[in-house]
Amino acid sequence: LTRNPTHCYPLLSGSSTSSVIMTKLKAHVLRTKNKGELLKQLEDLKNELATLRVAKVTGNSASKLAKIRVVRKDIARVLTVYNQLQKNALREAYGTKKYVPTDLRPKRTRAIRRRLSKREATAKTVKQAKKDSNFPTRRYAVKASA
Repeated sequence: LTRNPTHCYPLLSGSSTSSVIMTKLKAHVLRTKNKGELLKQLEDLKNELATLRVAKVTGNSASKLAKIRVVRKDIARVLTVYNQLQKNALREAYGTKKYVPTDLRPKRTRAIRRRLSKREATAKTVKQAKKDSNFPTRRYAVKASA
């Protein structure tokens, strides 16, 4: 299985071999693709990894052994971009809703997440509100001594 030829270039050494080295996928290129294309790419990469592992067992060339690492990293890159797209879509869907799943909420720190909101912190009991309205703080006029 071969990948998109735009991600390949021929060996530039003096040898006349027609080998092709696969370059690693770039995240910014993957971000331009849609969900279907990403899943297709992921499937291709997994198939390629399976064939490389078979080649490893049969004892083929060392270049294929080195390629296993590149393909594994490419799979991780595709999955990362795919999961980011999914999460962004969910964030937009839950944008204005009252309840949002915990993994979509802002992380911050545990202490900040647990502290009282502004409304809760400034809330007063009925008794305290009555006291404040019936006995306001006194203001005194101080004569300036000149």
